[in-house]
Amino acid sequence: MDRLPSLDRRRFLTRSLGIGTLVAAPALLGACTRTEIGADGPGGDADLLEKLRKQGHVRVGFAGEAPYGFQDGGELAGEAPTLHREIFTALGIPELKPTLTEFGALIPGLLAGRFDVVSAGMAITPERCAKVAFSEPEFVSPTALMVRKGNPKGLSDLASCAAKNARVGVLTAAVEASYAKAAGVPEGSVRTLGKQQDGLDALLAGRIDAFALTGISLRWLARTNEGKAVEVLEPFVPKIDDVEQYSPGGAVFRPGATTLRDAFDTELTKIAGDPARYVRLIGKYGFTEREVPPSTLRTADLCTA
Repeated sequence: MDRLPSLDRRRFLTRSLGIGTLVAAPALLGACTRTEIGADGPGGDADLLEKLRKQGHVRVGFAGEAPYGFQDGGELAGEAPTLHREIFTALGIPELKPTLTEFGALIPGLLAGRFDVVSAGMAITPERCAKVAFSEPEFVSPTALMVRKGNPKGLSDLASCAAKNARVGVLTAAVEASYAKAAGVPEGSVRTLGKQQDGLDALLAGRIDAFALTGISLRWLARTNEGKAVEVLEPFVPKIDDVEQYSPGGAVFRPGATTLRDAFDTELTKIAGDPARYVRLIGKYGFTEREVPPSTLRTADLCTA
């Protein structure tokens, strides 16, 4: 299993906005890693939507992070590619041509014209909005707790961890440490872990009482450790200074690709407005109705927060 999320992903979550690696098979990479800057060039995107319709495919960059965007049996899979395939098909662009890229190189690769959209569940932050154009949020990332089977301490959220003197595991450099502090968990009760699997192992060994991470990530971790005596509790939206921390992510486009981005958003809104369809599409990757972005959560606000 990929280490999910990477430190790049976790670091962006330390700046969560409060508003109301798999190796790809040669067959996949051989067809998709070459640079294909179109005639418009990386900055000339006025007619990109029509161009993509005529050619029948869109080039997408992904980072090999399950369950956001990864290769599964030679096929591009995950939350973002699945949603994006549905959306682009509705726009008359039936094929995704993928390029595997390090997470930190996705935006530079997009701006250089190596692909037309980033399909990696990237967080929407003001710093990134200054460089690229984001779609509306395609998911939010409520926090959850993984506990031992049966939930012996009767935990529900980080406030309950504080009230019951529970030891809480968090990933190194992850935002959950700040969430735990805001909820009143003493610093001495927070254990720092290097990767997700360490959290599950520490839980089973009795070194921690709860492992805090996004519900998305914990459900995927439980799935890849099927049969282990753990369970994932219902997600919750943590607060810092009484501000809810949603940590939304979306698709990424070049700054000039507003026609393509706006058409994408029209189809995305249809999916987000139908929670049953949303879960039907990406539920197998650990996404539930709790991850459906609220209609009031808008990228324009996230970019200026």
